[in-house]
Amino acid sequence: MNKKILKKIGNIALRSLIVLLVTVAILVAGLYAAMYFTINGPSPTAGKLLILSLKETSAAGFLADWFMTEEEIEALMGDDEGISEDINTGLIDIPKGDDTDDVTDPPQTGDQPITDTPDKKDDGVEFAQVKGPTYNGIMMIVKDPTRVFVGTPAKYGEGQKGLTLSQMIDRYDAVGGTNGGGFFDEAGTGTGGIPEGIVISEGKLLWGDRGSYYSLAGIDSNGILHVGKMTGEKALSLGIKYACSYGPALIINGVPCNEKRSLGGGLNPRTAIGQRADGAILMLVVNGRKVDSLGATLDDLVEIMLSFGAVNASNLDGGSSSLMKYDGEFKNTSSYIYGGERVLPTAILVRRRDAK
Repeated sequence: MNKKILKKIGNIALRSLIVLLVTVAILVAGLYAAMYFTINGPSPTAGKLLILSLKETSAAGFLADWFMTEEEIEALMGDDEGISEDINTGLIDIPKGDDTDDVTDPPQTGDQPITDTPDKKDDGVEFAQVKGPTYNGIMMIVKDPTRVFVGTPAKYGEGQKGLTLSQMIDRYDAVGGTNGGGFFDEAGTGTGGIPEGIVISEGKLLWGDRGSYYSLAGIDSNGILHVGKMTGEKALSLGIKYACSYGPALIINGVPCNEKRSLGGGLNPRTAIGQRADGAILMLVVNGRKVDSLGATLDDLVEIMLSFGAVNASNLDGGSSSLMKYDGEFKNTSSYIYGGERVLPTAILVRRRDAK
């Protein structure tokens, strides 16, 4: 190949590279301009939602730092200490034995969200589509709360990996479930091997310690859901058999936790768990980061859970981890940008009916 041809190829490659770089620069500049206008534009609410949505994203949280200082972002996000009020177990009346099959769904209340007629199953599990102004999702209703538990991988720690939801379901031969608690996920590269907060399985403390406070969702040996902030010691003393951490609590003893102030949060994919007065466990996943479903705020989750009759409820890990699978079928659409499923430290699983 002579020098003239090599020079021509080199010029074409150089021009192509310049075009690519200019295109990327234009896209970045356009993105920056759009974000700047949204954050500093005429709608403070839109700007706040964008900042909160970005900060809740492991991989893209740094984008919020382009427009606000760390102090400004902290002030915007507010206090996230969580609520440590004790759960009144007397508010939950769980039917005995097979009587859970006879439980009827309470009427849904409020103007939002709009839900479709529940999809009836013959195994004590129902599904309902959930829709709101900025989101859609799915609610799984498990009539017998003792079928719900927290699944874990074999080990935790440095160098360890979590399991995908599908792998968790297979590991325990469960019929389905959702993602559970949070995990160390710097820049969206976490492997699920280091949980956030506390993990309890079969009444044993697998991660965390007895003296520290954690925001958790846990189920005791009677099938009662406990939510809010407590020490590991208290969780174990309450007989909590399964637990994982994230939060904040959404509803405690029938009182919405945003009654005095907004829980905030941006528009993102969400996962949450709740319990009705009849003991039925509510497992919610909301789609997000999509054209037809931008996502939900924490206040939206409160409204959804209240509309399904939740007495207690808590937010779980969301974002690209939010996923629900049942009987071999994914019930929502993952927002994981790399495709497939994320590896998780914990999952909220549902036992097969004949495995109790």
